[in-house]
Amino acid sequence: MQILITILVTFFAGMGAGLGTGFAGMSAAAVISPMLITFLGMDPYMAVGIALSSDVLASAISAYTYAKNKNIDIKNGLIMMGSVLVFTVVGSYVSSLVPSATMGNFSVFMTFLLGIKFIVRPVMTTKEAMQGVSAKKRAIQSLVCGMMIGFICGFVGAGGGMMMLLILTSVLGYELKTAVGTSVFIMAFTAFTGAASHFAIGGMPDWTVWILCVVFTLIWARIAALFANKATPKTLNRVTGVILVVLGIAVMCFHLLA
Repeated sequence: MQILITILVTFFAGMGAGLGTGFAGMSAAAVISPMLITFLGMDPYMAVGIALSSDVLASAISAYTYAKNKNIDIKNGLIMMGSVLVFTVVGSYVSSLVPSATMGNFSVFMTFLLGIKFIVRPVMTTKEAMQGVSAKKRAIQSLVCGMMIGFICGFVGAGGGMMMLLILTSVLGYELKTAVGTSVFIMAFTAFTGAASHFAIGGMPDWTVWILCVVFTLIWARIAALFANKATPKTLNRVTGVILVVLGIAVMCFHLLA
C-alpha cells in the first residue's frame, strides 16, 4: 500500500513540476518538495534535494527542446549562470543552518503572483526588440541578478526559476520563449549544484522516491516544452499563467496541510 501511495504522490508531483519547468522554467522543488513533505512525511531538507535533482534532467530536456527551436540565449545565459552557481552553493549551506519551516514560503507566493502577471500583462516582446538592449548593460544586470537568484535557489530550493523568468522578461527584455529557454538552460546547472550540495550536507536520498520523481518530472517537462515551442505568444502567456496560478494555489494548500 505504501509503494502505491509513493507512486501516486511522485506522479502528481512530477507532473506539476514538469509542466512548470517546461512552460515557465520553474524549479521542480516548488511543487515536489511540499508534496513529499506533506504526503510522505519526508525531511524538508532532503525533500528539497530530491526535488532539485529531479529538476536537472527536466530542465536539460526542456533546454534542448527550446534550443532546437532557436529559443535560447546561451551567450548571455552563461554570464548569469556563473554568479547563480556560486551563490546556489552559498544559499544551500545557509539553508542547512536555519529552521526547515522557513524554507519554500517565498517561492509559493512568487509562483502565484507571476502566474497572475502573465495572464493580466502578457509578455509580447519580440526577438527583434531584444536586440535593442545594450550588451554591456545586460551583462552587468545578469551578473548582479544571478547572485540574488542563486542564493534563493540554494536556500529554498525554489523560486530561482521564477525570479530568473521575471528578470529575463521584465528587466532584460527577453521575449517569453527565449526567456524560458534561457531560464531552463541555467536551471539545469543550478539544480545540479543545489542537489549535490544538499546530498553532500544531508546525505543520500530515498532512492525509490528519487527515481520516480526524476522520471515523472522528465516526461512531463518534455511534453510541456514541445507544446510551448509550438504555441503562439498569446496562448503561451495564458497557459503559463494558468499553470503557475494553479500550482501556486496547490502548493499553498500543501503548506497548510503540512
